[in-house]
Amino acid sequence: MTSLNLGRSFPAGVGRRLGRLPQNSATPMRISCSSSLLPNKFKRAYTSVMIVPTGVGAAIGGYAGDALPVARALASVVDCLISHPNVLNAAMLYWPMPNVLYVEGYALDRFAQGLWALEPVHQNKVGLVLDYGIEEDLRLRHLQVVDATRASLGLPVVEYTVTDAALQVEKWVDPKTGKSTGRINRPDSLLRAVDAFVERSGVNAIAVVARFPDDDDDDDLDKYRQGKGVDVLAGVEAVISHLVVQKFGIPCAHAPALLPFPASPRLCPKSAAEEIGYTFLPCVLAGLSSAPQYSLSGDSRNGIVGCDVDSVILPIDACGGDAALAFATRKTKRPLIVVVEENETVLNDTPEKLGISAVKVSNYWEAIGVIAAHKAGIDPNSLRKDGITFIPFTSSSIQSNAVLPHNSLC
Repeated sequence: MTSLNLGRSFPAGVGRRLGRLPQNSATPMRISCSSSLLPNKFKRAYTSVMIVPTGVGAAIGGYAGDALPVARALASVVDCLISHPNVLNAAMLYWPMPNVLYVEGYALDRFAQGLWALEPVHQNKVGLVLDYGIEEDLRLRHLQVVDATRASLGLPVVEYTVTDAALQVEKWVDPKTGKSTGRINRPDSLLRAVDAFVERSGVNAIAVVARFPDDDDDDDLDKYRQGKGVDVLAGVEAVISHLVVQKFGIPCAHAPALLPFPASPRLCPKSAAEEIGYTFLPCVLAGLSSAPQYSLSGDSRNGIVGCDVDSVILPIDACGGDAALAFATRKTKRPLIVVVEENETVLNDTPEKLGISAVKVSNYWEAIGVIAAHKAGIDPNSLRKDGITFIPFTSSSIQSNAVLPHNSLC
């Protein structure tokens, strides 16, 4: 609540002991507008998690960074926003937000389960791993982009290496679930490269670029470019980053190496960020440069742990992931779960199906309003017409024979 204060400023010692204020008529009157009568240091930081699962055709967040505007809006409302590359990456585009933590999906799951803590950093030393299967010209393009981010953005990319064998990426859409997925046939080559890299150069964040097959005539890819269907690359990208994070416990994100797509007059704006350059690396390097490090929750002193989360926002039918279930079933300090009806996916994991208590909203406009109310300590239902009903009664052994007053209608 904004307050308008008319009067003299408080003396310096008011926080230490109470006493009579000095009666100096010469003290000037002061008018000040503040967002609170108390400074923020008297309140714990409000933390939200925004989840949009990868490769599930989310109406918002299933394309080339089209959930980034939502993240920007949420970040302006909360003190700390935690999200993952699928939300924050936009290929050639990105947006710096100082109160947003860039957390890889596997690490986000462990964080939600209370196993890992997030340790904010000043800056990471980022290393780049390139797939041996990337052609020389395409590799040169990626290295030029890296040098551009170093020279123009000052990003701390310290060194690159190349795997000792082609990773041989395969991707497909699961016909049963409709989700995109895939595999790399040489995970051993990737793990050897990261292991040697970490030991030799001391990098503590890893960007991986794997050569993906070029499927210009792929129907799924054509639908994606029109803003329909699923991202056929995203599923196996998650497989790659999960592999590195699980093995080494450091931030990792992936960018696919592809030949530029032929120009299309039917290109959807939601997919356009992936078609304005030769690589998807800029957003990955920007995110990794300040991504939090991971530690065991029990070893963390200054990190953020899962029970610090106040609210979680996700698509209405995507409540079945490890992180979502961990937050929703927490026995103590359970966060507010907000599900967005407009953001549909190919999944069918609704709150009702899973027995999850959640606040349903029509769109992200409403979701941000709910979060703003929750942060202010206001029951979001009190903002709705007839949102507040009679307070419920819970019987106890002492009160079981009590006569309760009859509640009349308002």
